[in-house]
Amino acid sequence: MKNRLKVERAEQNLSQNDLAERIGVSRQTINSIETGRYVPSTILALKFAQFFNKPVENLFTLEETD
Repeated sequence: MKNRLKVERAEQNLSQNDLAERIGVSRQTINSIETGRYVPSTILALKFAQFFNKPVENLFTLEETD
């Protein structure tokens, strides 16, 4: 799964730690999602969408291998 978290976070001028605190996860979780090592749960994906005020589909997209 591809994601735009790093781009969205940069546009908001937030560090991984800042975003983690606002979403309620660890900085390591943010890093793992941004690098594609971890796929977030539906609830977590919705939290990101709500935080960035964007549809989930704008933040996360499936790849052919998914």
